[in-house]
Amino acid sequence: MYASVYCTVPDQEKAEAIVDDLKDAGFSSTDISVLMQDRRGTREFATEHHTKAPEGATTGGVVGMGAGAGLGWLVGIGTLAIPGLGPFIAAGPIMAALGGAAIGGATGGIVGALIGMGIPELEAKHYDERIREGNALVTVHTEDIVERDRARAIFERHGAADIATGTGAALGTARGTGSNLDTGRRF
Repeated sequence: MYASVYCTVPDQEKAEAIVDDLKDAGFSSTDISVLMQDRRGTREFATEHHTKAPEGATTGGVVGMGAGAGLGWLVGIGTLAIPGLGPFIAAGPIMAALGGAAIGGATGGIVGALIGMGIPELEAKHYDERIREGNALVTVHTEDIVERDRARAIFERHGAADIATGTGAALGTARGTGSNLDTGRRF
């Protein structure tokens, strides 16, 4: 069984600081995801292009050092153009979820990807709103409760909002359960 921990932060710098601390705490780059709007435009992003996104759903490339060293460490970092939503920076398992069948176009694309990663639907909709408002979403998939608690402590230390946890049978295949989104909102 895996556990996942999710949070939002107001900007890329906070996301990078969290990613750096997660790395220092021993979390794998393949277990960390980040999703945020690309506010700088694709001119600043360079190097090589990699995408296997469905036709018309996403386009992307590897984000150059302009994304910062913290995010540059993550697996599969790139830019995505989601129809009707605009450009996004994504890294980790969420990049695969957005580039795969979970994204079907302008409506429900991010929500579908988040649900596919195990985030319950109501929380996925909340995170989608937060991302559209300009926040970054950071997620960590862990193997046990000790790792989950360490990730949660890192999020809290950085003043992250919307911290939630979920558990499931397998990474990216089960819907989360036991979630406790700390937003003051009741789902």
